[in-house]
Amino acid sequence: MAPDIAVPVSFPVSKENEPVRRRAVFSSSVASLQSHHALSPDDSAAIRTRRRRKTDDDSLRLIDDLVNRPMDSMYHDSRLVRPHQSTMMIWATRIVVFLICVGVGFVGSLFVQQLQSDPRKQVRQTLASQIETRNSEVDQLTSDVNDLQAQVNEQSKAISGMADNETLTQNNMDNGTVAVRGEGIIMTLADPLAASQSDQSGSTRVGTTSAIRVVTDLDLQQLVSLMFQNGAEAIAINGNRLGAQTSIRKAGGHILIGMTAIQSPYTIEAIGDKDTLAEAMGATALKSLYDSYKEAGIYPQVSKSNSITLKAAVTGETQYAERNE
Repeated sequence: MAPDIAVPVSFPVSKENEPVRRRAVFSSSVASLQSHHALSPDDSAAIRTRRRRKTDDDSLRLIDDLVNRPMDSMYHDSRLVRPHQSTMMIWATRIVVFLICVGVGFVGSLFVQQLQSDPRKQVRQTLASQIETRNSEVDQLTSDVNDLQAQVNEQSKAISGMADNETLTQNNMDNGTVAVRGEGIIMTLADPLAASQSDQSGSTRVGTTSAIRVVTDLDLQQLVSLMFQNGAEAIAINGNRLGAQTSIRKAGGHILIGMTAIQSPYTIEAIGDKDTLAEAMGATALKSLYDSYKEAGIYPQVSKSNSITLKAAVTGETQYAERNE
């Protein structure tokens, strides 16, 4: 029996025939390779020469490749184990990601809320607040002016010695510069219900595009003029006394009594003979006027009163008018 002969595991590969080992640049073990640089395109011929096995027996090439090079280098890279991370690093990463998600969600909710909000609502609230503040200031200034006017009248009477002058008192009453009290009538009228609903829904009032008839400054002027013609001695609209320099006009969507804006319902208080004024301003005496109001849905109401108190009107400073001697 022939002695046993040691059989090599595989045919040894010479250094000049060893294949060029390549790994992906993202491999964590690329630094451990002996050579990880890429050859220039000019060395392609040398690469092909180095990859070519110099052997006379081609039948053993497949077996030699399976034994010496059983795994592709790229597949070997895909099986590389990820580097170990500490527990603290893992939880720190989770916490950071959680905080980022919370921040993004919070900012997103604020953005959606801002998109759903109506910017005009805030503007309207700001303007309404400014109007209320200005009205309060105007009321305060009006009260101060009335107080100062009363002091001026008292000083004038004390200096001139005409405290009981009936002519001066009558002139002050006619001009509306003093508060008065007496019997009279109270006339109330308001815009029709359709106009009120239109205003609440945001539609334009009469005078622009709507066809709804509402109470205008001309109506108030006409009613005030009729009251003065029938013996009214003092008149106020919604608490605003009419004086020699008080105007009734329309500005924008509101009616102004002097510089004060009023709105429906409108209450006209007139001091005078209550029976005469009630008869003159009733539906019988002003039938055509009441009929036109009725067609528009406006129904004036007149009531008698035994005691009406009207405060003094706001008067401006006279600059150009002088007493004729």
